[in-house]
Amino acid sequence: MARDPYEYFRIEAREILDGLGRGVLELEKGATPEVTARLLRLAHTLKGAARVVRQPRIAEHAHAIEEALAPLRDSGEAVGRDLVDRLLALTDAIAAGLAALDAPPAAPSASSHPKTSSVDEPPRPARVDAAELDALLDGMTEVGVQLHVLRRGADAVQQVRRVTETLVEHLALRPGGESAPMSPAKLRALADELRGLVAGAERQLSGAVEHTDRELREARDAAERLRLVPASVLFTPLERVARDTAPSLGKEAVFVAHGGDTRLEASVLGVVQGALIQLVRNAIAHGIETTADRSRVGKPLEGRVEIAVTRRGNRVAFSCRDDGRGIDLDAVRGAAARRGLLPEDGARRAGVDVLGLLLKGGLTTAAAVTQAAGRGIGLDVVREVAARLGGEVTAETEAGRGTVVTLVVPLSLSALDALLVESDGVSAAIPLSAVRQAIRLIPGDIARTPEGESVVHEGKMIPFVPLWRSLGQKARGAQADGRRSAVVIEGSNGVCAAVGIGRLRGIANIVVRPLPGMTPVVSIVAGAALDADGKPRLVLDPAGLASDALGRARLDQPQEAEAPAVVLVIDDSLTTRMMERSILESAGYEVELATSAEEGMAKARARRYDLFLVDVEMPGMDGFTFVERTRAEPGLRDVPAILVTSRGAPEDRRRGMEAGASGYIVKGDFDQNALLATIHRLVGR
Repeated sequence: MARDPYEYFRIEAREILDGLGRGVLELEKGATPEVTARLLRLAHTLKGAARVVRQPRIAEHAHAIEEALAPLRDSGEAVGRDLVDRLLALTDAIAAGLAALDAPPAAPSASSHPKTSSVDEPPRPARVDAAELDALLDGMTEVGVQLHVLRRGADAVQQVRRVTETLVEHLALRPGGESAPMSPAKLRALADELRGLVAGAERQLSGAVEHTDRELREARDAAERLRLVPASVLFTPLERVARDTAPSLGKEAVFVAHGGDTRLEASVLGVVQGALIQLVRNAIAHGIETTADRSRVGKPLEGRVEIAVTRRGNRVAFSCRDDGRGIDLDAVRGAAARRGLLPEDGARRAGVDVLGLLLKGGLTTAAAVTQAAGRGIGLDVVREVAARLGGEVTAETEAGRGTVVTLVVPLSLSALDALLVESDGVSAAIPLSAVRQAIRLIPGDIARTPEGESVVHEGKMIPFVPLWRSLGQKARGAQADGRRSAVVIEGSNGVCAAVGIGRLRGIANIVVRPLPGMTPVVSIVAGAALDADGKPRLVLDPAGLASDALGRARLDQPQEAEAPAVVLVIDDSLTTRMMERSILESAGYEVELATSAEEGMAKARARRYDLFLVDVEMPGMDGFTFVERTRAEPGLRDVPAILVTSRGAPEDRRRGMEAGASGYIVKGDFDQNALLATIHRLVGR
């Protein structure tokens, strides 16, 4: 097979193209000599490389970028939108040329299907952070140096063996039973030499082994991080989307992004990018008002579209927020009624989940179809991405203030800076971004208040809980009760709490792995990371820690005991019934069992339940029919039902939701924490 003549050019050109795209957007925010000079260098380098591989069109586009930028090098003039549009068009033309080089020989010519923009391209996992690669190579080099030291240590061990053999030979008994003659001075000299050689070999070997171990660990961590890509690779394409969409609709918008240092697998970012592009377009098309409308209500003329990437335990949230008019809930109700998605009185009923209807897709409130909106498929893309990654989509809106749509997906790997702590023999890591303070506790610092145990932080009382208690362990003594130190962490919504620990172990950049799906863990655990010896170390969820501390403080208050929620489990499998019963009773629920849907219906009519947990495939009446019949009976229609089944096809999920189920769980993806969270949300206890 002939060697690919563009193999290295594509890699270099894509790196340069990414730099050009980011730099041009920086120019629009304010031209500086440094940015202009960097763009000129990138364009010049790309032009030369394109000529080497005989790609004159790419070289011409790069030269045109040079020509357009040259007047700015010394003038420091402001950059107009027209020039930025021209520069971006040239980068898109270069991207189209590179895409044509990617096409296999048998494929249709790329010129017949020109690629006009690079914003929809997913992040490329082949890109490697140079600093991370340098760290890996430096570590490997240092390991080689230390192996040379170990070889010298091996030579020293050979010298020890030589002296030992000499000593043994002189101490050996003759045939008559007497030792070979040796003066005490000679014997002492050999012993001293042996002791010195042993001490030297020990120092040499122990130091080299420790150094090699440290370098190998750092190299392993660097190699793991190379699998991950910073979320910031999403921001340039999304900014392009915002910049290009707003003027086409007669609007102005500024793009803001946070959380770009969160490192995730490129495969996740590649899938999520398409959803975020749709969310940004929707935010501008449906949310941001025209400049005239914004001026009339006293808002800044430029609308604001904000993307934030944040960790939530073992998941990551991608939020798109705008400061526009908010979602017109009445218009959504009307569109849903016209589509037959609501009962006749549904458009007027206050309790209808309007945002839920919108997130199901297929609805639009746009008055006309445009390139940006109008077909009702934008949120379909977001919902499909969530389903593909096993995540979920939520939305919040406030009239006149704006809307936030959040896509939350599970992670397989991610990297973060963490504070390493130890408590009662348990090593754990807390994301450093959530740590506000580390404090040394002395007797009397922990106050017993009506709200539970608390400590003072910045003049306020905040809840305190020892880490061992949050982990569901037992204290092993006064020295190990986690009260000698504490870490103040901030959870969601700015809630702070103090977590008692034994000692601090330092700060490290760790790669977080998810725990196996059936692992029984408490909600404060977000995942695991390998320690220096390759053993798993718990990674804690700050939001879960803060909620746990606050919840335990409330539990410490005298209060009337609340009756447990009662769950009816309906399943023809004994194993499944017993497993679900064990999980629910451990969580504090009262559980009753039924072996068939018919038996379950009889029990449901005889007693009030707070929730039904129903299998789908059962002899006789199936789970779909059970849910449909309970929705039709006035006394049962308000009891939420969750379907638990091995059938995970989209049409089965759709049928379950249409039947009226409040949740749908596939047994192959069973997660007891997700199940309990869903039940808690539905029954409120």
